[in-house]
Order: sequence, then C-alpha cells, then structure tokens
Amino acid sequence: MTNLTTIRPSEPRDGARVLDIWRRAVDATHDFLTPADKVAIDAEVAGFLPTAPLWLAVDAADRPLGFMLLNGAHMEALFVDPDHRGTGVGRRLVAHALTLHPVLTTDVNEQNGQAVGFYERLGFRPTGRSALDGQGRSYPLIHLRSGG
Repeated sequence: MTNLTTIRPSEPRDGARVLDIWRRAVDATHDFLTPADKVAIDAEVAGFLPTAPLWLAVDAADRPLGFMLLNGAHMEALFVDPDHRGTGVGRRLVAHALTLHPVLTTDVNEQNGQAVGFYERLGFRPTGRSALDGQGRSYPLIHLRSGG
C-alpha cells in the first residue's frame, strides 16, 4: 500500500491536480468513450470538479494521489492517479467513505471491467442496471451497494 499520511477534504489549491488525476485516470480506464463524448464530458467535469467538495488521498508531501466525491451515502466518483493504481489508494478512500456511511452505493460504467472488479473485491454487490449514464449517454451503468 502507498505510504499515505491522510485522507483529507480538498481545498481550492487542489483543483488543478484533481482535474489532472481525473483526465489521466479516464485515459487509462475509459477507452470505451467515443472521442466526442470524451471532449463533452471533459468540459462538464472541468466546470465543477476543481471546486467540488472532495475527499483526497494524499502522500507524505500532501500531494493528492486519488479522490472521491460523496453525495451523502452515494459515491459519485472515485479516481486514482494511474501511477498509483493497485497501491491501495482507492481501497483507502472507500474505507474512509464506509466510516462515514456504513452502507454505501455507487454506479460504475459496465464497460469499465477493472472498476467493476475493484468494487466487487471490496464487497459491493449489484442492485440494478441502467442502459444510459447520468447524462443520458449510451454507457450502461451498474448500480452497486456495499454489504454494510
């Protein structure tokens, strides 16, 4: 596991780094997006992510390695810097969310098999499926719930 010092709330100074993590993570894991959709989604995300209330996993130098967006007990987003995937960053963020909300829900793109497997390994189970994503695009979502 990466030597993390803390999970902390994001601050305005983290905005550029968080957006960079998101872009690099999408490049590494979302090869199913069409180029046009990727551009459109990037514009939407760039408009809100840098100022969104996020939880960050940071290293000893306080550099963000991954982030999570919670809306109550629903995890809206979880992204990890590709250079730190597989080192426990995502698992640590989910563990933090579960301390705040013992039962957690999230949605994952069906085409993102790595993410589906990650959540299943952490004990999340499917509760449903949507043919479209939250913006009405043709990217099916699997609805997941933690065991609680």
